[in-house]
Amino acid sequence: MKSGVKPLIALITLVFLFSGFQCASTEITSAKLYIQQKNMAKAEEVLKREIEKNPQSAEGFYLLGFIYGEQEKISDMVTMFDKSLAVNKKFVKEIDGQKKFHWANYFNRGVAFFNRASNANTADSAKLNFEKSAAAFNVAAVLEPDSADTYKNLAFVYMNLQRYDDAVAPLEKMIALDKSLEAYRFLGEIYYTNGSNLKDSYDRGKKAEDSINAMINFEKAIKVASEGKKHYPTDSELLVILSNSYIASNKLDVAMSTFEEGVKSDPNNKAYRYNYGVVLLGANNFSAAEEQFKKALEIDPGYLNAEYNLAVTYVKWGAILQKKAEDEGKESPEAKEKYQAAVPYFQAYLDKKPDDAAVWELAGKVYSVLGKIEDAKQAFDKADKLRK
Repeated sequence: MKSGVKPLIALITLVFLFSGFQCASTEITSAKLYIQQKNMAKAEEVLKREIEKNPQSAEGFYLLGFIYGEQEKISDMVTMFDKSLAVNKKFVKEIDGQKKFHWANYFNRGVAFFNRASNANTADSAKLNFEKSAAAFNVAAVLEPDSADTYKNLAFVYMNLQRYDDAVAPLEKMIALDKSLEAYRFLGEIYYTNGSNLKDSYDRGKKAEDSINAMINFEKAIKVASEGKKHYPTDSELLVILSNSYIASNKLDVAMSTFEEGVKSDPNNKAYRYNYGVVLLGANNFSAAEEQFKKALEIDPGYLNAEYNLAVTYVKWGAILQKKAEDEGKESPEAKEKYQAAVPYFQAYLDKKPDDAAVWELAGKVYSVLGKIEDAKQAFDKADKLRK
């Protein structure tokens, strides 16, 4: 999963301007004096008497909310402000100002803890500061529930903590508020990864609930990626999530039609070409997959994923041809041709991404099949070193 993205820094600072109001009760007058003296305990005491005597005291509720804000009892503050506004809107500007002031305070606090976590020397210190950051952003979200930046930062914190399920709610809020591309990507990736992990769990233990829950998560990934595709139709990351989720949920027919339609509507779109190729590869339609990956590389000669998947296409194609020949007691020159065709694409991929141990190992196996023993040994050694 992606993480490590730093939050935006809020620069908002608000100052509470305390002003007197005319025709105040004795309790209100006393409360204001106590607040000016910073004696919040006495101010709270007299204000509780005020609202008990006068349940329609908008000012009493407002001032009590102000006190709770000073005491960092944010939930109580919001409750009192809501009660004040339910009586009338006389203090709406003051309440809005107070909420913004405390939102900025907690938002900046969240940023500070996030930065401390990012620069921490130990995993324990990082975890502690990320958790403090999450707590601060959660409070900020209560104060300004329409702030997409708050949910964005909260989601990043949870992903850094690898609490991906907790990141779901703030990502959903980001989508609801501003159709965020990042949110569509991250949320789709979370659901797809959850589905893949559950599918692996089912393969190991054959528990029916794992299989069911895997499909539920793949369906969620498809829903998120499909919705995101409506707003960002050419985003390659969303299309990858969508194609992978279709394949994982055994919806190859739907995936085929979706990406075939995309290719027809926009034949020079490398993302559509690539994802159509991925679906065709998943269906073992190797010649058609080869065509799409090559088209994607014509559009973008340095397209890393297309290079890798074209190499994989040739390897899988060669393996099937080889097995068929072995079952018939024959040799298959065509199989070796496919393995050989994979080599330049592996090399191109590894030139750009030389730290991919899994691809070095796969390249080593291909070299072995082709009888290139020294190349195979070097590839396997490289994979071993990278893993160590």
